Amino acid sequence: MADIELTWLGHGTILIGAADGRQLLVDPWVAGNPSCPDSWKNRVAPDVLLVTHGHGDHIGDAVSMARAHRPDVIGIFEMCHWLDSKGVEKTRPMNKGGSQALGDITITMVHADHSCGILDEGRMVYGGEAAGYVLRFPGGFTIYVAGDTNVFGDMRLIADLYHPDLAVLPIGDLFTMGPREAALAARLLRVSRVIPTHWGTFPALTGVPAALRAEADRSAGDPVDPGETGGAFEVVALTPGQTTSLGR
Repeated sequence: MADIELTWLGHGTILIGAADGRQLLVDPWVAGNPSCPDSWKNRVAPDVLLVTHGHGDHIGDAVSMARAHRPDVIGIFEMCHWLDSKGVEKTRPMNKGGSQALGDITITMVHADHSCGILDEGRMVYGGEAAGYVLRFPGGFTIYVAGDTNVFGDMRLIADLYHPDLAVLPIGDLFTMGPREAALAARLLRVSRVIPTHWGTFPALTGVPAALRAEADRSAGDPVDPGETGGAFEVVALTPGQTTSLGR
């Protein structure tokens, strides 16, 4: 069986290739994404779209991709209702704490600490709440995709309940957590690897992987809870368009 692969397309957009060939695209912003390489802009044909929240830099291509490729589209209930109103088919709404299966992949929606308004023809409309996802693949390999968020204490519960092997965390600061907070998030989640996202797109996003590595080294021995020491984790920093193999 082939390995699971993850490609960072820049900003908050990631493409996960399952071992059976299915393509899962999280937060589809490709055409207008200045970080996405031109070579990727017309080659993404997802089988599944996952939307974490309603900001334009995360749903910019959700409607057009859903119409073109007819993937299963997963999001929080209100987000899916809005997508339905735009002619999107095959929405699969859910809410935090819920899970649904797409074949042999289990998708669980979890909390994110962020806002979720949708700018729709000049009006800001309600898009539910921001969310993250836990993706469990056959064989048990588990990815936590945080979406846009700050660190929050209940990341411990994500660790306790779902035991992620890898976390995809935003580090850019200003609109999400920065490297200091992301390092604590990784330790709360007890993951061995972190892929940083939501950085480098615009000058205002000042958090960078080198700063996350420095925070990881600095805090490796600090206690997360009484009697518990946060473990070290590897920072897997990708360039936009780069693919890494995650295991199976």
